[in-house]
Amino acid sequence: MPRLQIMLASLVFALLGAAGAAALEIRTAVLRVSYPELLPISRLELKPEDLGFVGGALADEDNQTTGSFLGMKFETSTHAATPETVEATLNTILEDGITLLVVIANAEDTLRIADTAGPDVLVMNAGARDATLRNDQCRANLLHVTPSISMMADAVVQFTIWKQWRKIFLVHGSNPADLALRDAYLRAITKFGGEVVEQREFEDTGGARRTDTGHVLVQRQIPVFTQSAPEHDVVIAADASDVFGPYLAYHSWTPRPVMGSGGLRPVSLHPAHEAWGATQFQRRFEALSGRYVQEEDYGVWLAIRSIGEAVIRTNTADAASLRSYMLEDEFELAAFMGRKVNFRKWNGQLRTPVLLTDGRLTVSVSPQDGYLHQRSTLDTIGLDQPESACTAFSE
Repeated sequence: MPRLQIMLASLVFALLGAAGAAALEIRTAVLRVSYPELLPISRLELKPEDLGFVGGALADEDNQTTGSFLGMKFETSTHAATPETVEATLNTILEDGITLLVVIANAEDTLRIADTAGPDVLVMNAGARDATLRNDQCRANLLHVTPSISMMADAVVQFTIWKQWRKIFLVHGSNPADLALRDAYLRAITKFGGEVVEQREFEDTGGARRTDTGHVLVQRQIPVFTQSAPEHDVVIAADASDVFGPYLAYHSWTPRPVMGSGGLRPVSLHPAHEAWGATQFQRRFEALSGRYVQEEDYGVWLAIRSIGEAVIRTNTADAASLRSYMLEDEFELAAFMGRKVNFRKWNGQLRTPVLLTDGRLTVSVSPQDGYLHQRSTLDTIGLDQPESACTAFSE
């Protein structure tokens, strides 16, 4: 239902006398866990101190726009933690009586938080993309607003196949996260009928990327590394560790497009995205934060807006009731993606398009035209129900 219709319905509700009811307070917490990590290859990718938190503030404003007519008050607190302090921080949140929680953390800590919080707390994952969280390690109290690596890989490979670039040279890193991303791409390539002409591993030697691999050395190293690859249409980089992927474009031995962790990248949102009303979102975010939006900000916004939409429709702040409504077919959320998004009933993953960007503009959006599905074309990216080993949502 468009926002104007919701507001008009709210006014009618008030005129009928329901506005005199006691105010409903909706308290949500955002818990972000920060980890030691190397500086990014580009200084443009430095993480701001308020990463994710501004998305929560903007979502509160959006929820309050409609909620105020219904006597609702939305309030979000923000909490930054480390792996060592996350348990104490979580306990503080729970002792405060908060049962709606948005988490930006790695997969291990996300699961730990969901298990510690327990079934009476609704946890929204706005950070971890690991496929296991949506598969055999899923939790009934854990919903996911951030796309999984399976969704990201499928989005990329759908585009390569749509372009008839079927022969793929897959370059992957040597770290566990890189290998998991490689496996996601291998699954996607098989799923959509591509061909891996060769897999090649770029070993992470632990060097300082910003000094040891400046453009002069990269210009010498990458062409040699990619030399003698079989005939291919496109290079896909699986570099979750941010070691080599951004360097592949323009430096590979054979002139071919680069996708994945470099070149054309899959993202949930980026600052240049302006279609479907996103310009208004971008401007409001920038006015509030003084910076461009990042994916974690958008993830938190999605999570808290999902909560707000469910609260407004059900007139309750009960975590179990909100979770139940979010998983119903009638739940939908406008997310500046050209279509309404909603959650998969079998593993709690938000169905959402994935943008493909070169860093300056949106080049394409997956799912691509021509990929059909009996339920929703959005289910052509990521784990579909027959592929999922998640049983927590069927118990």
